[in-house]
Amino acid sequence: MNVENLKVLQLGKFYPIRGGVEKVAFDLMKGLSERGIECHMLCAAEEGEDRIILLNEHAQLICTHTWVKACATMISPSMIFTLRKICGKYDIIHVHHPDPMACLALFLSGYKGKVVLHWHSDIQKQKMLLKLYYPLQQWLLKRADVIVGTSPVYLAESPFLQHVQHKTVCLPIGVEPMQPVPEAVKALRSEYPGKKIVFSLGRLVAYKGYRFLVEAAQYLKDDFVVLIGGSGALKEELQKEIVSLNLQEKVKLLGRVSDEELPAYYGACDVFCMSSVQKTEAFGIVQIEAMSCGKPVVATRIPQSGVSWVNEEGVSGMNAEPGNAQDLARAIEAVTENEEVYRKFSEGATKRYRDMFTKECMIDKCLTIYLEL
Repeated sequence: MNVENLKVLQLGKFYPIRGGVEKVAFDLMKGLSERGIECHMLCAAEEGEDRIILLNEHAQLICTHTWVKACATMISPSMIFTLRKICGKYDIIHVHHPDPMACLALFLSGYKGKVVLHWHSDIQKQKMLLKLYYPLQQWLLKRADVIVGTSPVYLAESPFLQHVQHKTVCLPIGVEPMQPVPEAVKALRSEYPGKKIVFSLGRLVAYKGYRFLVEAAQYLKDDFVVLIGGSGALKEELQKEIVSLNLQEKVKLLGRVSDEELPAYYGACDVFCMSSVQKTEAFGIVQIEAMSCGKPVVATRIPQSGVSWVNEEGVSGMNAEPGNAQDLARAIEAVTENEEVYRKFSEGATKRYRDMFTKECMIDKCLTIYLEL
């Protein structure tokens, strides 16, 4: 097939973009459309009626009205009717999992073309939903012509993918490099004079393991400060923990960090730390954002997750035992041990990002997968 004649639909999740899955779908749409390929995205709108947002001459964001959000899923019957109406014009539908609403819409659409299933993660928390959804999920796995995953580890070890290994392929997530402004970086570092800055970013929820990062701070030398960006249900609990351990000068909860402020934090930090403890953390986009600024990463060895594959041990940083505060502190101190060690990890992080995790790498690999179909 001629690339210029290819028509693709990214299917799933919601708008505005809040998390990694919808960001990947959106970036694929934008990246492919910028190469002249007609690539649209159909997703549920968090609010408002059905609408189409034109992004460029080759990209449309098709938003459908949502009735209610239940079990982390947007209930949008309009998605079913919309997909039935438009599916025939696409050569490939690229469906992003987990999203039961998108899967149901595809099942009821009557679509006969090629299907790419993007397996971002297993359904972990919603056990009851999984019981109801399981037959549909099995249909989707069988229906897919190819199943892509964000890391070889997740593809190989997900219990749901064991019988479909013959049609899996790895498509690592890629992002645009962060572009810290030197003046903003300097201003931020001046707030913590003489300190090595450990930065972390994410929702303040249990699987992110922030209580272990807070606890790790008590094992770090006094020339470290830990900055945690993000909001969430555990904010008060974490703040109480900081106070109870007398770490108010050593650990700061920043709240939500805006898109405008974020590059400065990546630029100012010495180490990026991701303390997640559950397989719900399948990849960790924040790791590659930090690597794009040449920052060593300390992450965790979560069983069956791609997190420690993204952060290659001894190359871009170090990986600690999940839920072990002392091991987390040991790894943070190890990557900042001296200038020579730090430079090795910094250069390794930059190279790993450029070799594997740029947005261009992701678009190139995705296009190859499409053309092979």
